[in-house]
Amino acid sequence: MQDDLRTVMRNFATGVCVVTTFSGTASLRTHNALTINSLTSVSLDPPLISLSIRRESTFLADLMESRVWAVSILDAEGEDLARIFARPEQERKKALSSLPAKPGERTGALLLDSSAWLECRYWNHLVAGDHLLIVGEIVGLGTNHTRVPLVFLQGAFHRIDLNRIG
Repeated sequence: MQDDLRTVMRNFATGVCVVTTFSGTASLRTHNALTINSLTSVSLDPPLISLSIRRESTFLADLMESRVWAVSILDAEGEDLARIFARPEQERKKALSSLPAKPGERTGALLLDSSAWLECRYWNHLVAGDHLLIVGEIVGLGTNHTRVPLVFLQGAFHRIDLNRIG
């Protein structure tokens, strides 16, 4: 069943994001980041989104400790970021320390160069098989610029040319 589901879901186009969080105290933070394509808008009132992350993930442990995170919604220029933050944890953390990023005003989680961003605070979660579905309340958001969107479909990154869409 798992291989069949994976094959089917490869045909569902999704956006691509990098989620950031941290562990430790304000004076000694260790930041972490992870590429995801499971971002979902849940509610407008209150403003809620959800993420789905593997339960054994150390990123998830950091997120549950800090109870805050930021989502950088990537555009076509962010494909390299998506690839970097899909790597093993030590490589992600090393890359994160060398990239331009700024702490979000409301959460302290890092915001990367992207077309849009969200800052979130833990609201609730649900165990969903081998993943945890985390619901966050949006406490800050914004757009940086309009660029060609980055999507993930059939195991590869693609760009959508908005000028060619009717």
